[in-house]
Amino acid sequence: MSTQNVASRQISSPSAPIPLGEMVRRSRDVAGSVVLLILALPLLLVVACLIKLDSPGPLLYRQDRVGLNGRVFTLFKLRSMRIDAESDGPRWASEGDPRVTRIGHFIRAFRIDEVPQLFNILRGDMSLVGPRPERPCFVEQLNLVIPQYGDRATILPGITGWAQINYPYGASVEDARVKLIYDLHYVRNQTLLLDLYILMMTVRVVLFRVGAR
Repeated sequence: MSTQNVASRQISSPSAPIPLGEMVRRSRDVAGSVVLLILALPLLLVVACLIKLDSPGPLLYRQDRVGLNGRVFTLFKLRSMRIDAESDGPRWASEGDPRVTRIGHFIRAFRIDEVPQLFNILRGDMSLVGPRPERPCFVEQLNLVIPQYGDRATILPGITGWAQINYPYGASVEDARVKLIYDLHYVRNQTLLLDLYILMMTVRVVLFRVGAR
């Protein structure tokens, strides 16, 4: 049989059925994102005006992140830093980061800057719950020094996750090493019940500003 015939058979063969758990999780993600966007709309309008008044630059910040199976996608956030924040190259945010604008400190403290990631969920780039998506430059660095770091990418990244509620914002290789333990625990033990617990605990993290920078 020719290579062309084999390829055509592979293309025309039916795709594997989607597991029920994934269908339920996707339905939850879409429904939850729509509801949260509707509820957050008045707040987003106010914050959008404050961002534009506070500093020059675009309202939204777009950044490449690594998602499922290493695929790079564009992540959306409300801009919380000056437009020249990375004029000297990419780096992690730090405690009391001087690049953060005045309104940026507020929206980062209460995770309001991450609300536009709900659009990433609707696009299929992310889930409500999963490992935090990292930037390609950092993933490349961390893959070299942390064994199994790439295993985080076997599921969709999330706005919140097991590592996010159990460990503060990571800003170093050692932080990433510790957070990987939590991420791999979630990858190997994810259930809809665990997701519900993580979502409930995320409310506590947001209200009490745990790990914000």
